[in-house]
Amino acid sequence: MKAHSFSKSMSRFFGVFFTLILFLLLIAPSVQAARSEFVIRGNTSKKVVAFTFDDGSDGTNFNAIVKSLKKHNIKATFFLTGSGAQSHPQPVIDVVNAGHDIGNHSYNHPDFTEISTTEMLNQLANTEKIISNISGKSTKPFFRAPYGSTNATVLDTVGNAGYKYTFHWSIDSKDWTGNSSTEIVNTVMNNMEPGAIILMHTGQGATGTLAALDTIIPRLKNMGYSFVTISQLLNIGGNPTTPPGNSSTYTVKAGDTLYSIAVKFGVTVQSIVNANNIKNANLISIGQVLKIPGKGGGTTPPPATTTSYTVKAGDTLSVIAKKFGVTIQSIVSANNIKNANLISIGQVLKIP
Repeated sequence: MKAHSFSKSMSRFFGVFFTLILFLLLIAPSVQAARSEFVIRGNTSKKVVAFTFDDGSDGTNFNAIVKSLKKHNIKATFFLTGSGAQSHPQPVIDVVNAGHDIGNHSYNHPDFTEISTTEMLNQLANTEKIISNISGKSTKPFFRAPYGSTNATVLDTVGNAGYKYTFHWSIDSKDWTGNSSTEIVNTVMNNMEPGAIILMHTGQGATGTLAALDTIIPRLKNMGYSFVTISQLLNIGGNPTTPPGNSSTYTVKAGDTLYSIAVKFGVTVQSIVNANNIKNANLISIGQVLKIPGKGGGTTPPPATTTSYTVKAGDTLSVIAKKFGVTIQSIVSANNIKNANLISIGQVLKIP
């Protein structure tokens, strides 16, 4: 009798156990983290501008830039590398104490599109640990990709790591090339628009940055502009205006060809040629900033990257398509959906 009772209890236990496991498996996809949002500029008509400074390992002008911002009484954003924070911790502390925003810019500035997801996570985690130990502040949820290089895998990986926003820029001052302060001023002022995100640097190569700031900031103030951090820009309305797959920019590096760049972004060589009015596809120069158009058009395209998305309550194909910058029909085709009005919570969709 006791043996029968024990057997019955064990049978009931395993039944409950396997039911629980099945339930967890069914709901697990719904906790998948979202892809990091790619932000190029603030989606606003207000006269606001965000200065952002990328810090490398030398940080030659870091202290002077912090003092310049204090002199002009404005706030900005610093994207920090772990190696840089280790070599000059005090400016990092000063930036945080002054109320500037900070973000993660990797540990030692590799191209994230050319390293494994494991290495990406290590780069992010090491930098976060170093900076939080130094300053007491987290770099999350802000990330800037080294060289501005991103793709779907990068955005998924950094999003899963807690970096909700990947910030690009709408104006590249090109100060990293060692251009003059006059050239920097002209580049920034000629491209200024409400919600602009300006890219500058703290390193020794940026020799004209300090003098340029002393000209640009008063001019913008006279034009009615105010200066915001990226978190303030998001609160104003800074969600992405041109995510990867629609339009972006890329700075040519040593060894790049138009074909390698086209493969990186999943577009055609001809589409890049057309978008940039390039006369000779074999002649591009290091430091040249290229507009990267949306997918499609031109010569035979390289293989496109895909990702997946788990349907949540309130989702429609229209909402999902807009989220990822693709068409409803492309999602329908990729998933063999018979009725575009019928998708279910927990359903995992391929996003082309």
